[in-house]
Amino acid sequence: MFRNIITLLMFCCLSFNLNAQVIALKEGHPDRHVVVKGDTLWWISARFLKDPWLWPKVWQLNRSQIKNPHLIYPGDVIVLDLSSGQPQLKLLRQTITLEPGVVVEPLDQAAISTIPLNVITPFLSQPLIIEKDQLAESPRIIAGPDNRVVLSTGTRVYINEIEEDADLNWFIYRPGDSLIDPDSKEVLGVEATYLGDLRVKKFGKPATAEVVKAKEEIFVKDRLVPSGDEVITNFTPRAPETQINGRLLKIYGGLAEAGPESIVSINRGSQDGVEVGHVLAISRYGRIIKDPEPTKADKEKASKAEANAKPKLKELNFDVSSGEDGKTIVNFEKEKKESTPIALEPGYIKLPDERVGLMMVFRVFDRISYGLVMQANEPINTLDSIHNPY
Repeated sequence: MFRNIITLLMFCCLSFNLNAQVIALKEGHPDRHVVVKGDTLWWISARFLKDPWLWPKVWQLNRSQIKNPHLIYPGDVIVLDLSSGQPQLKLLRQTITLEPGVVVEPLDQAAISTIPLNVITPFLSQPLIIEKDQLAESPRIIAGPDNRVVLSTGTRVYINEIEEDADLNWFIYRPGDSLIDPDSKEVLGVEATYLGDLRVKKFGKPATAEVVKAKEEIFVKDRLVPSGDEVITNFTPRAPETQINGRLLKIYGGLAEAGPESIVSINRGSQDGVEVGHVLAISRYGRIIKDPEPTKADKEKASKAEANAKPKLKELNFDVSSGEDGKTIVNFEKEKKESTPIALEPGYIKLPDERVGLMMVFRVFDRISYGLVMQANEPINTLDSIHNPY
């Protein structure tokens, strides 16, 4: 005798109006979907919804039932229900009763994730975005055994100092490339390169430790950062509540162009209102061109601007102060300035940005964030613009 136990998890209400946008069904959507290993909540939602990033918004309707988005397992069946007049997605979970009082259910399956965790795992805890010289005061490797230059897994190393109450486990880093804002030309941070893991064997000055993992060659002077707390792996995709506009800084994995499941960084972070789970649209940044047939008014403006143009000395961006010894100190990192809109010369036009994909933010720093490209209908390039998805 079979008995179906149906658990209703209304995680989508497909006619709900949000931010003046109706959540619509995708053309050619199925009536049901059987969850299989490797599925993600985003991919399943994309089968039913035109905009898959909108589905968590309607969890407000049954938040007492759904505390964690990881409640769907391989073997579950997701059904599109139209019986109420408003489309809803329901989860059909079947169990089989072998005899009275005995119910067998699978217990060894892992719930599906929101996005493919295997792709982003290396970026959840490394690399690290730091301010310039932030690692200068961090514990550092001062020597290896027998004057060894290259340090590898299993090697005993000596650290300048690690106090007794410090962590046992540390990440090994080396300052890497500077990430520069493409508009303001300001240095937003330094991307520290993750080299490996280290475990302290003896605290003190100096301390003794062992390299337990080496991703790259490790040298004397490389810095240590505590391994930190458990990283976030449970994401709720959603649109930002405030307007976010920025640029794509970098594509990872040795790729010149990005596509689905590529990892990218953007020039916006927590200071700009970006949060883990935010979904942002990616658009091809419209280039600036000279109008091939400028109007008479534009020609006059261009002529006037050219006539009034005067050579200007380049502004030197620095401050001067005195040190404790009375010597003059020149600081070339003057107070940070906010980006200003591009001022076009007469006769020039900026072409509109063209949307080419979607990304979801999974790690946020003060001024930079990492994201995973979820959709791409054209190759995505560095310097493409990012903005709210509607």
